[in-house]
Amino acid sequence: MAKAVFHKGQRVYVKPVATWAVIERVNPQWVKGVEEPLRVSYDTGLGREFQAHELAADEDEPAKPDLIETENWRVLRAVNRLSADARDPRHPHPGTFPVVVTDEMDWGGWRVPMSEYDRDPQRIEHQARVIANALRLMRVARELAQFAQDNPHETPSHLADLAAQAEMVFATIYHDPKPKLDEMLAAE
Repeated sequence: MAKAVFHKGQRVYVKPVATWAVIERVNPQWVKGVEEPLRVSYDTGLGREFQAHELAADEDEPAKPDLIETENWRVLRAVNRLSADARDPRHPHPGTFPVVVTDEMDWGGWRVPMSEYDRDPQRIEHQARVIANALRLMRVARELAQFAQDNPHETPSHLADLAAQAEMVFATIYHDPKPKLDEMLAAE
């Protein structure tokens, strides 16, 4: 007697072929007078049917660590070699422009076109500092929201309002349709 181990639409690793596939059809082999199928095979669209022992379930990927915990963004100065204003004293850092770096190899991050920087260097410098410190602000907001959730009766109303705003910001960042704190405030 056999029972289906996998279901239609499930992603599986097909060991004999050494590739990933999606189960298109579950094929039970029935015998007259028996309540359960004798054997179950799976059609993955790879040319033949496979038995359960030839397949492995796709394990859920481990949760990615939260950016707030793992990353530390910083402002790196890049040389602005092509600018005619490279030595312009109006620029806060003549000959360079800010790059907010988000990884260890100084690759990823926020960059600004040279023409944009030349138009308003003070504004771009300010934006770079804001972006570089965004994770620190998120850590503070998370701590505030966590404190308000853990101590709802001891949190002053002003801090509870700020915690609610922090939860709304996190909901926007993480695309959470409904912040947790809304339920807490509704209960009060």
